[in-house]
Amino acid sequence: MNVGFIGLGRMGSPMAHCLLRAGFPLTVYNRTRSRALLLGDAGATVAESPAEVARATDVVITMLSDAAAVFDVVDGTDGVFAGARPGHVLIEMSTIGPDAACELAERAVRCEVAALDAPVSGSVPAAEAATLVTVVGGDRDAFDSVRAVLAAMTRAQLWMGASGAGAAMKLALNGMIAATNEALSEALVISERSGIDRAAAYDAIAASAVGSRFVEYKRAAFLDPGDEPVAFTLALMQKDLALYLELARRLGVPVPGGAAADQMLTVARASEGEDADFAMVAAALRGIARTSEEVRQ
Repeated sequence: MNVGFIGLGRMGSPMAHCLLRAGFPLTVYNRTRSRALLLGDAGATVAESPAEVARATDVVITMLSDAAAVFDVVDGTDGVFAGARPGHVLIEMSTIGPDAACELAERAVRCEVAALDAPVSGSVPAAEAATLVTVVGGDRDAFDSVRAVLAAMTRAQLWMGASGAGAAMKLALNGMIAATNEALSEALVISERSGIDRAAAYDAIAASAVGSRFVEYKRAAFLDPGDEPVAFTLALMQKDLALYLELARRLGVPVPGGAAADQMLTVARASEGEDADFAMVAAALRGIARTSEEVRQ
């Protein structure tokens, strides 16, 4: 099966490398061509347009920043749909929300293409190790036909239901991650302000009943924020959380934990910068605590 990959950023590039390691013939495209050329050096074919990717493959994967970027690469004379053949499968692995995922599926049907929304849960190290989890919405037969492709990049491939179900599940997961990140930041800073060593406090959190995969893999980001590479930015986390809050509003579900996390992401983006890792919510809380102490004195 020939596979195409569009979007070679922090997550897309290691995911594409996993496909190469698994032996899939791979054609890639990226707006910033230098990133595609790195995959070319590793054995991929570098295409000049998304349409060229589709013409050379049976399956096209997109891993992009938002819904606008996805529709930009699938539509138009140079887009994926222009180059796709009937029976092609488009696997959309970005976080775009269920409304955009359903719209994408409808456009795909008109081109006789099957579109799956298959966003992933996990960070850059998981992408490098092929231990991401993908939650998938769309036609079950299409899912089964490309499961080996998904398995080359992920440790679990979970079919959630019809188009949009994977995208909705991803928002639910990211809402929980944002709230967990907020609670973890609060607990860590409270511990530090109580005179407890940061690493010792983190060990206690990780070993407690609330310990989790998230707590484990974010350890370095929380303990050595200046040295650890950025895995997921504050700006992207808040973009995903905005989709989550909108979905909750439309469904009539109160999500106070998500709303509180959103407020602190806004503060952290202002104090730590758009491109800082979202674990820097803890740094923003430390700054607020220092300011409050100075005011009291």
